[in-house]
Amino acid sequence: MDDANASAAENLIDSRGLELPPLLRNRFDRLRGRRMSELLRSNGPPDPRGIHLFSNDYLSLANHPNIVRAMQRATAENTDSLWMASVFFGDDSPQRQLERRLAAYLGTGDCVLMQSGYCANVALLLSIAAPGMNVYIDELAHGSLWHGVLASRATPLRFAHNEPSSLDAMLRKTGPGIVIIDSVYSHDGSVAPLQDITDVATNHDCVLIVDESHSLGTHGPRGAGMVAELGLEPRVHFRTASLAKAFVSRAGLVAGSAAACWGLRHSVGPAIFSSACMAHDWAGIDAALELIASADDRRRRLRENAGDLRERLSALGYPIASRSHIIALVAGVEDATIQLRQFLEAQGIYGSVFCAPVTRLHEALIRLSIHAGLTEPELDRIVDACRRAQGGQRSEVRVSAHG
Repeated sequence: MDDANASAAENLIDSRGLELPPLLRNRFDRLRGRRMSELLRSNGPPDPRGIHLFSNDYLSLANHPNIVRAMQRATAENTDSLWMASVFFGDDSPQRQLERRLAAYLGTGDCVLMQSGYCANVALLLSIAAPGMNVYIDELAHGSLWHGVLASRATPLRFAHNEPSSLDAMLRKTGPGIVIIDSVYSHDGSVAPLQDITDVATNHDCVLIVDESHSLGTHGPRGAGMVAELGLEPRVHFRTASLAKAFVSRAGLVAGSAAACWGLRHSVGPAIFSSACMAHDWAGIDAALELIASADDRRRRLRENAGDLRERLSALGYPIASRSHIIALVAGVEDATIQLRQFLEAQGIYGSVFCAPVTRLHEALIRLSIHAGLTEPELDRIVDACRRAQGGQRSEVRVSAHG
């Protein structure tokens, strides 16, 4: 949609609704001033022949016939689906059975399924954080974790990204609390020093939460995540994850002790006041779990593809610090990011735009989500497009990669 059509659409919507009072109209005007819609709006639908790096389907399972058939079968056969909150489910319900299978897979006492990763993070913090409690959170942690801290009225204490010494100094000064990190950070693909953070949290008697949204399925034995990869299951109190990444499903989870999960299931809004996931959601997750547990070849290809791109982009002069399957091309200010996106899309390379409020103001970026299905010719195309952008074949495009 071009600017004229977008403006016309906005005016049409306004003309059909009740006029907003100034306190809200001014707020939306300020949001428009950030140019978010311009940053996020592509020039058109992605070319089907292009290379699509905007999906979090890291293991390339989204269209796997086992998952598709399982979801279709569940939709056709479950005519009495449970349209209710999960708090009413019996212990033998399909959701509880799936939660137990996920808990066994993760090596935890229990697991709670929520409607999304966002709900999982907010629900967990509402359940365990009390007003005024100290919550130490990595400055680049998922926004949903920050929202959960604020919703619980706990005291958020930001520590420097991936700096155990920063966390340790804060804990020595202000005492124990809840520590929150991601294992793989969604902005730029940086990887947490999980062992060191766990040591610091343990030494200060803290509760530790690790968001594994971008490492569940891709790391660890049978894809059970980075906590399992490092053998830290007995020392991490809670793991959360969005299942809309490697699990290509619509749900989120919280994994922890049986007692904590029971309390979560019976005390917070997403479990009590929102309808649970549906039968086809459970079926899709279950089918994905079986595939992911035996997907070592896909995980190997994902590591090879990501490692190849990181190495080759570094050789071009991009300062890549990422050690994961997420690579960020940082253009900075909005105009440069728009130009970079347009340049890459003209080459048939489609990434995701991250901008404020997801990033800091004037630190917008193009995120490339690498997946197991990329071929060698496609990797070559990505590198060539980044070479053209970085080399200035369009003089207005000057970018660096940041990880």
